[in-house]
Amino acid sequence: MRNLDKLFENNRKWAAAIKATDPDFFTKLSKQQNPEILWIGCSDSRVPASAIVDLAPGEVFVHRNIANLVVDNDLNCLSVVQYAVEVLKVKHIVVCGHYGCSGIKVALDERVHGLIDNWLRNINDTYRYHQKEIDHLATDEEKHDRLCELNVVAQVANLTHTAIVQKAWDSGQELTVHGWIYSIADGILKDLEVCEDR
Repeated sequence: MRNLDKLFENNRKWAAAIKATDPDFFTKLSKQQNPEILWIGCSDSRVPASAIVDLAPGEVFVHRNIANLVVDNDLNCLSVVQYAVEVLKVKHIVVCGHYGCSGIKVALDERVHGLIDNWLRNINDTYRYHQKEIDHLATDEEKHDRLCELNVVAQVANLTHTAIVQKAWDSGQELTVHGWIYSIADGILKDLEVCEDR
């Protein structure tokens, strides 16, 4: 089916509802982009960045990929980080994972999946590094949840070691990197208490 008219209809209703409460919203929004937060999250459709923190369009600059990875050879992610830090001058970068991440599950699956296996190799490394702790947990769900958390911690570390973040800190720029995780089951964010500001 090629027809997505319903989405255009939804868009018109959404825009009308916003204009009804704030007639100048889109005019103001179109004139500037000044978010204080860069959100690096998972591509999972159940984890919409602005919605789960109840922020309006324009308040969060967002990069999403499978399993919220920050990989040193991912020019897409690094370009987003550089633009956010050097041009938009964001003050916070949030790396947000989520429980139930299928990217994490696929990374732990011993089957061959194709191209995605290359992308998720970093998660395998995180698992191997923490294998004793993870394997000690009682259930598969606990193991998976813990690896979701440890993946966020690893991505925060990766991000803080980028030349972009190091340069910002060296120049005295106000920038803090946070690691959070989201529960799809109840809609609640959890601070993993990995917060780096130099």
